[in-house]
Amino acid sequence: MPLFARTPAEKMTEPYPRRWWALLVLCLSLLIVVMANTSLIVAAPDMTRDLGLSSSDLQWVIDGYTVPYAALMLVLGSIGDKYSRRGALILGLLVFAGGSVMGGLVDETDLVITARAIMGIGAAVVMPATLSLLVAIFPRAERARAITAWSATSGLAIAAGPLAAGWLLKNHAWGSTFLMNVPIAVVGVVGALLLVLPSKAEKLSGIDYVGGLLSIVTVGSLVYATIEGPHFGWGTGPITAAVVAGLGLPVFVAWELRHPHPMLDVRKFKERPFSGSMLSVLFFFFGTFGSIYYATQFLQFVLGYNALDTGVRLLPLAGAVFVGAAVTGQLARGLGVKLVVGTGMAVGTAGVFLLTRIESGSTYTDFLAPLLLLGFAIGLSLSPATDTIMGSFPESELGVGGGANDTALELGASLGIAVLGSLLATSYKDKLTDLVGGHLPAAAMDTAKDSVGGGLAVAEQVAKNPGGGPQQAQTLTGAVHESFAHAIAHTSLIGGIIMAAGTLIVLAVLPGRRAVGKHRQGEPVAAEADRGEEYADSVR
Repeated sequence: MPLFARTPAEKMTEPYPRRWWALLVLCLSLLIVVMANTSLIVAAPDMTRDLGLSSSDLQWVIDGYTVPYAALMLVLGSIGDKYSRRGALILGLLVFAGGSVMGGLVDETDLVITARAIMGIGAAVVMPATLSLLVAIFPRAERARAITAWSATSGLAIAAGPLAAGWLLKNHAWGSTFLMNVPIAVVGVVGALLLVLPSKAEKLSGIDYVGGLLSIVTVGSLVYATIEGPHFGWGTGPITAAVVAGLGLPVFVAWELRHPHPMLDVRKFKERPFSGSMLSVLFFFFGTFGSIYYATQFLQFVLGYNALDTGVRLLPLAGAVFVGAAVTGQLARGLGVKLVVGTGMAVGTAGVFLLTRIESGSTYTDFLAPLLLLGFAIGLSLSPATDTIMGSFPESELGVGGGANDTALELGASLGIAVLGSLLATSYKDKLTDLVGGHLPAAAMDTAKDSVGGGLAVAEQVAKNPGGGPQQAQTLTGAVHESFAHAIAHTSLIGGIIMAAGTLIVLAVLPGRRAVGKHRQGEPVAAEADRGEEYADSVR
């Protein structure tokens, strides 16, 4: 066997012997692009202090990665299909590593945001490439198990990011959380050359660049408006972005319906397995990322855990993901995709609702059950949903399929952090005003209402001020803790209601086991061979 993987996946007449090693490379590549989102959660306090970040600055340090990541995946997945999926993976890893080096070395806010944007572009190349290469390399009989491993890696990264970042922050500056990506990316590049088969679409006639541009503008504007508007007010920028997104979507749909070779065949949304699975991925990551966003803050700011301690306490979520992934194939055999995905969404919804019990005296134990439920839900349901989405695309459009799946994932995560984060901030501000309004100078009150971190910083200043003292500082600290706990409970109630509605919608959209099957590569699948049975068969 040659040292480098050279034979294109499309020309393999037998299963590729090193396919499971190739899967390891693909999962490793996926791991770092997801970790780049979650590791920043625990690094944010150090970055805020060292760079003097405002609330807006911090939001864009986080979302400078998210906007290009979400907006570009569909287009870059299509480009990878046409020219080289493995080449796209390698190029994306190199771009991602370059942005990581820049982010680890600069010390100005604008440059950090720029570095995060470069990383987001690299991630937008990497993530759909990992999924399209997986589907191209693995035979149908093993594909669901490979996708289960891929999905479990996404869940692992949610917990691994804070853990790795927390370990580094014990002895190093926040720049180390960027630089840790570089050696992993280098290993990914070498592994891709040695183990991952080259692959590209053999019958892709051309790329719909106009449709691609419309998708970038529409998704990018939607993510920007979702992030900026709820957090910082609906000024000219967010309103303009919302209008552009609102107009861009029907224009994109109209263009795709008329184009002979569309970027994304929007008719697929008429197929219930595809549209239901896309919605489930979106809702899963809406609830999960939103909940982890504020649960992590409570662990750090209210319970006083450092970055490493916080990362360790998120590990049960990763363990639960693996448990869910281990049983999903067994359950799919008897229940089918609709009930497996629906059950997972119901479990995840219950996890979000449990957070309504949080109060100022809550401990880590009160977060353990929600984390376990959310992790189990992801492990149980994400892989069959992703498998259904990828199975809706012909071999020539695997990159587009990966881009569609990953856009739903990233859009859900962005909406979760933006919408639930905004509700959290508003509820915290209102409660704190009720508790201490009029007892602080206006400037100090504005700082305290900005965030839980700001409130605790003001309490520290009160303790040092001769006009205040430890007792007044303790009273303010208690008010900040109570306000933040109240905000989590209130936000979780609304988030749980949204998740419950999403569960009902997904159950209504996904077909049952005997519903009319989907089309694979232009050939109709018989009614009795529906998506749930296909998935169950493939994991036996």
